[in-house]
Amino acid sequence: MNLAQARAALRDARRVAVLTGAGVSAESGIPTFRDAQTGHWARFRPEDLASPGAYQRDPEMVWEWYAGRYRDVLRAEPNEAHRLLAWLEREKGKGYFLATQNVDGLHARAGSGALGGRMVELHGTLLSARDEQTGEVFPLPEPGALVTPPVSPNGHRMRPNIVWFGEYLPEEALQAAAEAFAAADVALIVGTSGVVYPAAGLAFETLGEGGVVIEINPEETELSPHLSFSLRDTASRGLVALLAPG
Repeated sequence: MNLAQARAALRDARRVAVLTGAGVSAESGIPTFRDAQTGHWARFRPEDLASPGAYQRDPEMVWEWYAGRYRDVLRAEPNEAHRLLAWLEREKGKGYFLATQNVDGLHARAGSGALGGRMVELHGTLLSARDEQTGEVFPLPEPGALVTPPVSPNGHRMRPNIVWFGEYLPEEALQAAAEAFAAADVALIVGTSGVVYPAAGLAFETLGEGGVVIEINPEETELSPHLSFSLRDTASRGLVALLAPG
C-alpha cells in the first residue's frame, strides 16, 4: 500500500478506529511517563511512584508527583494532531472510535469524544481522581485549590485515576476498543511504540478481520512489519499527509 491508497482507504472507510500514544502529545510539550521524572523525581524508579505498593507506602509522595504532572498538562494545549483527529471524528460520526494511552486529557480538550464518535482513555486521566472506597470518579479542582491527598465529596481519600503497574486496564474500555478495532475498515496507530499490551494488540483485531491498519510514527516499531502502511513522521505531519486530498 502507498500513501495515495492509504488516503483513499481512510477517506472511504465507514468505520475508523484510532489508537494514540505519547508521540501525539509530545508536540504539546508533554513529556513521556519516564521523561517526566526529572529534578527531584529523577532518583525514583517508575514503580516507586506509579504502583499500588508505592501508594500504600507513601500516598503523600505519590500525590505530590501526580499533582506536578496535573499542573503540567493543564498548562499544555492540544496540538494539530489532536485537532485533526477531532476533525476526523466529526467526519466519520458514529463510525469513529478513539482509544488513547495518554492520560493528559488533550484529546478531550480538542473535542474528541463529543463530535459524534466515542473515546476511551485506556490508562485513565490526570484530570480526575477515584474514591478509594466507592470507586466513584470525580474531577480534580484547579491546581491552586488542590490539596493532596484529595478527599471525595463522600469524605473518603481519593487516589489518582490512573492505571498503575500491576493493575489491569478498565475491562469495559478495553472491550469496547477491541470491538471497535475488530469492526474497523481502517485503524490508525499514531505515536505509539507498539510494545505496551494489551493496547498494542488492537491493531491485530483489525488485521484479523481484513481491515487496513496505518501507522504514523517517526521510527519503525514492533508493529510496523505487520501493518498495511507506515508513515515515518511526527503525529501532526503524518496526519496532515494522510488526510490531504488525493
